[in-house]
Amino acid sequence: MTLLVDDAVAATAQQLAAAGIANPRHEARLLYALAAGEGARLADYVRRRMAHEPYSRIRGAREFWSLDFALSPDTLDPRPDSETLIEAALAALPDRAAPLRVVDLGTGTGALLLALLSEYPNAAGLGVDILPGAVATAAGNAAALGLAHRAQFVAGDWAAINLGAADVILANPPYIPSDEIVALPPEVVQFDPRRALDGGGDGLMAYRTLVPVVRRTLQPDGWAFFELGAGQAEAVARLVTADKLRVAGTRRDLAGCERCLTIRQAESGKSGG
Repeated sequence: MTLLVDDAVAATAQQLAAAGIANPRHEARLLYALAAGEGARLADYVRRRMAHEPYSRIRGAREFWSLDFALSPDTLDPRPDSETLIEAALAALPDRAAPLRVVDLGTGTGALLLALLSEYPNAAGLGVDILPGAVATAAGNAAALGLAHRAQFVAGDWAAINLGAADVILANPPYIPSDEIVALPPEVVQFDPRRALDGGGDGLMAYRTLVPVVRRTLQPDGWAFFELGAGQAEAVARLVTADKLRVAGTRRDLAGCERCLTIRQAESGKSGG
């Protein structure tokens, strides 16, 4: 039996390698396990992966912050880089019993909001996304994780919705410059919603609408955490300070990229960092 499995994995890996898939043997093992040894199902999964559909899309879910999140065509596939925002929030807010109100702008699968709520049992939050399909997916994820009683999701433009006051704001906006999207891996270009990627000509379009929302929504002693694209920290920080908010620091991801910008209200008397 083991020989049959090894043969199937080897054959699958060969097909994936020919299609230019990185780490083909590892991917082959994942697909074989997902297919539970069922030949027709495995063949379908291999065909889809050879077309560069990500394993997470084939599986229909992605692990983020050790939690499982269902995906849909309207959601970004959450990346480990985004966990940097959760790490920054945990460092800034050490009181895990705090009754925080959290707002997640561009919520997608709800990964950021639900991951943070999983760490703060007395916190509740609102996730906003322009795509109704994403909102439905996020609500389903909240229910699956037992967090539906503390998480609400609404569809709409974050600049037009009355968000209420927030102690914490999370945002992973689209930040890829429009003309750079075509150069991204096909797993991203073909399967992530373009609206979740496209940051306009300079990649900063979404931040320009986010900053005034943060200024009017964030409590004086609150914290906001923005995900950043590579090399964007300085430009986004300028937008933040120009709108009378204060940059409290940045946090790097595992690759050393400045991935999270931490923001406070300028009038806050508490020290940041």
